[in-house]
Amino acid sequence: MSDNEEHEFGEDTTKDTTMTEAKPAAAAAAASSDTTNTALTKSSPADASVVFSPELLGMYYARLFPYQLLHSWLSYDQSTVIPANGSSINSAGTPSSSTTFPRREFSMTIEPAPGNEVYIRYQSFLSQAELTNAIMKRRPTKIDIGAVFNYPPKDNKSLPTGKLQTQERELVFDIDLTDYDGVRNCGCSGAKICPKCWTFMEMAVQVMDEGLKSDFGFEHLAWFYSGRRGVHCWVCDEGARKLSNEARSSVATYFEVNLGSEKNKNFHLSSPLHPMLSRAYSILEPHFITSVLPEDGHKLLATRADWTKLLLTLPKAANPVASKLEEKWASAKDDTTPEEKWEELKAALMAFIGKGGNAKVPKNLSNTDRIRIEHWPIETVFKYTYPRLDINVSKMQNHLLKSPFCVHPKTGRVCVPIEVENVANFDPFTVPTLAQLMKELDEYEEEHKNDGEGASGVEFDWQKTSLKKPFEYFQKKFLTPLMNDVRREQRDAREKNAAVVGDF
Repeated sequence: MSDNEEHEFGEDTTKDTTMTEAKPAAAAAAASSDTTNTALTKSSPADASVVFSPELLGMYYARLFPYQLLHSWLSYDQSTVIPANGSSINSAGTPSSSTTFPRREFSMTIEPAPGNEVYIRYQSFLSQAELTNAIMKRRPTKIDIGAVFNYPPKDNKSLPTGKLQTQERELVFDIDLTDYDGVRNCGCSGAKICPKCWTFMEMAVQVMDEGLKSDFGFEHLAWFYSGRRGVHCWVCDEGARKLSNEARSSVATYFEVNLGSEKNKNFHLSSPLHPMLSRAYSILEPHFITSVLPEDGHKLLATRADWTKLLLTLPKAANPVASKLEEKWASAKDDTTPEEKWEELKAALMAFIGKGGNAKVPKNLSNTDRIRIEHWPIETVFKYTYPRLDINVSKMQNHLLKSPFCVHPKTGRVCVPIEVENVANFDPFTVPTLAQLMKELDEYEEEHKNDGEGASGVEFDWQKTSLKKPFEYFQKKFLTPLMNDVRREQRDAREKNAAVVGDF
């Protein structure tokens, strides 16, 4: 299962709770007498060993969750862009002019008592204030975002059966490291990750981001860390949001490559190779060489046992190449690196089929064998590094996906935006935890306790923490360009309507 697990429906049994005093953050969390979530640790929630607790989560929702960013994004209305005073609604909590946000489905997973998990669907909110109040009251351990419906989803029970219909939803992609377990040779499996296997996520982001932009013309893509072992992509262009289920399925399957399985290892690319796959190979092979082949990677060509296993995957027609290289690499005189072995193997295969060398092509080599040998390096790179999508997440408008900015209960880490231009340097192990964020708040406020009001220029508490960089990246690099396009689309629509009715 991915981080986007399905849940059973349930009724909201949450009792209203009083928020812990916000300052100082760590001390407030530690002062709570609530003993829930002791399965993680019996120490104070202010202790760095506590990754997640109701107290820490309550503090996060009270002080750090970026309600303004989420509301502005999901409203798709220029009037909701965050103004200088830091709020997208007026002091009375009245809704913006957007008609989209109130029809957006949210779901929440809450834990009213230890071990008693309740899943609530078809939640919707008229304004940012309503959303904020609901989250702070319920303290959900997970928030999911669904489609925009023709009616507010909260009215579902009062509508005739079948009346509530989806109208739009971002095109989303979910990529999870558990789907790479068959090729993770770093010792990790399941939910466990390490820097070696995280490189698979880096590769997936680069391939998918380039493909969605170059092949489909999408511009507004937001990538997020799932908080544990994967990444999520939200494609937010108007054209993407309006895609039918059939069109979504077509986009998703466009990127799908059958990589075979443990039971059925047959995996053959068609010829000629699709341009999208050629581009993916050019992106992935350098990562394959540096991250998969060597001893400090996934060891595909690190030892004799490793390269013998790899050579056995060559097409049978290329057995002469395998035998020759096996003998050469086993020689005491051979000191080639894994990268050099890979290049030597590719060159030998191309020479064997009469490409890029002077070797004599075997007379009994069929055209099918020739193509299989030519494609073998590409298929091998793809087997280890090509994006493994949870394709069902992408196919349906009504599929819910974990909300960005929430906290993963197993790690305590925030689902932060990923700088796609700098994805190679994204480190999931440095993403802040709740305890770390509370500590940062206390340190900031201690350092600035003598500052006059407004002296620091800080509008939001998250700007006092390590969330500042990823949240501001989201606001400046994603939200602002998106809203510029929204403004343009709304202006064009007004002008078109004016032309129709003759109102100039």
